[in-house]
Amino acid sequence: MSGLSQQLAALQGWQAALAQGVTPQAASQAIGQLEKFLGVRLLHRTTRSLALTEEGQHFLENTQPALAALDRALGLAREAKDEIAGPLRIVGPKSSFASILMPLLNEFCSEYPDIQPDVQLDDGITDWVLDRADIGFRIGASPDERVIGRKLFSIQLIVCASPSYLAQHGVPTILGDLASHRCSIFRHPTTGKVSPWYLNVNGEIEHRHVVPSFSTNDTELELQAVLAGQAIGQLANFMAAPHIRSGRLVPILLPYMSDHIGLHIYYGSRAAQPKRVRAFLDLALTRLLDCPDYVLSGKELLVASNVS
Repeated sequence: MSGLSQQLAALQGWQAALAQGVTPQAASQAIGQLEKFLGVRLLHRTTRSLALTEEGQHFLENTQPALAALDRALGLAREAKDEIAGPLRIVGPKSSFASILMPLLNEFCSEYPDIQPDVQLDDGITDWVLDRADIGFRIGASPDERVIGRKLFSIQLIVCASPSYLAQHGVPTILGDLASHRCSIFRHPTTGKVSPWYLNVNGEIEHRHVVPSFSTNDTELELQAVLAGQAIGQLANFMAAPHIRSGRLVPILLPYMSDHIGLHIYYGSRAAQPKRVRAFLDLALTRLLDCPDYVLSGKELLVASNVS
């Protein structure tokens, strides 16, 4: 409770003050401070009783509407904290993330139709706290120490090709074979920088720049190019998994696959979050934590890599 609220509660009477958690000593001190600030005596004090002065009575009557409005505002704020409704601000990467996020939003909004999603997907976001987000998603670890983060699943970076490409150009079996193949690269849509392929070489992550036959700043277009047989590409598991399982893509160079990064979810202190944020966080953890829809098992990858 603010100092002024304590002072007004004390002025209303000892019982009212005690009901709001103000001790007699604190109430006496609060009234004294208020009298000093106003320059008038508000109470007649004796050893046995207290009574409002005329100035004190007028002051109390004039502050009643403001106190009632404050009580209503506090009540509404408490109710809003526990209501699963209103805006839900989410930030995350733009590249290929919509297909992960939208099923979550669809399920959440179907259950809570009064939720108003406010989503910003941008590969350039570096500080989602400053963007006033309730929930943040990020590929890789966050440098922000002001938030709590949890890894949802590992991102497997899988070198893939279509069956038609492999039938025409052959299957590379070692990294040196890539020099004679058509490869795709991804350019960061914000910086324009070329992303290398991340390869696991003898337990160490190697950043390898391949000679591009196809380059783009859009992950969906890169996926379509690989599916069409235009190039070999290194694709994230959450993009490639359904196509590998259906046979439209073949994982190759499996010994060099890396999974050193992950998809993380970030949030502030759970204790201070509105109920709508806690509910969405719980849903995201339930649906995405080590989700088999996106993470391919070693057996799946091995079987899918055996092309005839």
